[in-house]
Amino acid sequence: MVIDHPIFLESIRFIRSQLGANDLNYLEKKVLERLVHTSGDFSVQNLINFSEGACENGLQALKNGAPILTDTDMAAAAIKSMAVNTTRNKVFTARMWFGENKQTELTKTAYGLSEGWKELSAKYSGSKSPIVVIGSSPTALTYLIDILENAKNLPSLIIGMPVGFIGVEKSKNKLISTDLPRIVLNSTRGGAAMAAAVVNALLREAI
Repeated sequence: MVIDHPIFLESIRFIRSQLGANDLNYLEKKVLERLVHTSGDFSVQNLINFSEGACENGLQALKNGAPILTDTDMAAAAIKSMAVNTTRNKVFTARMWFGENKQTELTKTAYGLSEGWKELSAKYSGSKSPIVVIGSSPTALTYLIDILENAKNLPSLIIGMPVGFIGVEKSKNKLISTDLPRIVLNSTRGGAAMAAAVVNALLREAI
């Protein structure tokens, strides 16, 4: 059970009062509020990009017990604490599959995330298909999209929020150009905390 601190609740009320008018639905607004709270920046309202039904897909998958695969231990740690107190979804990180990467054209994270996806998607499919959370590595996001082109099982949701300058916007644009269920933070903005905040917003709603 999640017990919110009074300061957190006051912060959310303040954020809600300050956000400008938008066309977001209930779940999308919850995600936006959490992102603003995490970043301390109202400008993220102009950067968030949702595919149709993305939040609903993610929420239902969490309720169904879908695992969560992240590109960093930091994002995983932020999500685990919320998952334990809500739907208890299992959380995995790319590091668990680093192994001995012989594919020198791939970064460790791209390799680990793709191997993690292959293993988890073989065990969890359909309404329990994994949620993939990327808050650091644009190469991991790009390679994941590549391997999903011919995949039978697709993620319930991809949170694409790698941060930085080299390849970041290109990877996000590539995700946006697909029909994959996604939540993206446009621009060079992002990070593990931001990506985790999206999952945590949905986990709150799952209970």
